[in-house]
Amino acid sequence: MSSERMSAPGSPGRAAPSRALLINALELLRRPGSERTIDVELSAAELGLADARFHADDQVTVNLRLESLSDGIVVLGSIDVPWHGLCRRCLRELSEHTESEVDELYQTVVTDPDAFEIVGDQLDLLPMVRELALLDAPESPLCRPDCAGLCPICGIDLNEGSCNCEAPKAPSPWDVLDGLKARFDDN
Repeated sequence: MSSERMSAPGSPGRAAPSRALLINALELLRRPGSERTIDVELSAAELGLADARFHADDQVTVNLRLESLSDGIVVLGSIDVPWHGLCRRCLRELSEHTESEVDELYQTVVTDPDAFEIVGDQLDLLPMVRELALLDAPESPLCRPDCAGLCPICGIDLNEGSCNCEAPKAPSPWDVLDGLKARFDDN
């Protein structure tokens, strides 16, 4: 079983960022059991993450191990993605990381319903990495699970203090009928 290591961009022997996730599948498929390791950091811009949750210069860490099978390539590893947003309850600015686990199968002839097809002799992992980043970064995050949010009357952050505001009475769908009943009771 052979093993190769691909370095990250910027150091000697490293592939260009745009090609770091483009793998020669034919080379791996020739030798079932061979492995290739990819440890690379790419910016959100290089991954095409054009979303408000990601800043263009955020560094996404990709750690993958590719193992050749007789009928495909298994991709295992993790992706660490920084994201930014506002807490949906208290509007506090957040900057966090999400780690996505990778366990994907690529096949030249798809026999597994969960497998992706290898097109040509290249295995392009960029769309998979982009998809995991977009799906796993929260769209409406919470700063903490028990966030109390903001007072709807005065706007104070209820995580930091309390207020004496009374919540307005919610209208009832029966209010109109109660009003009619009161008019008939007065007659």
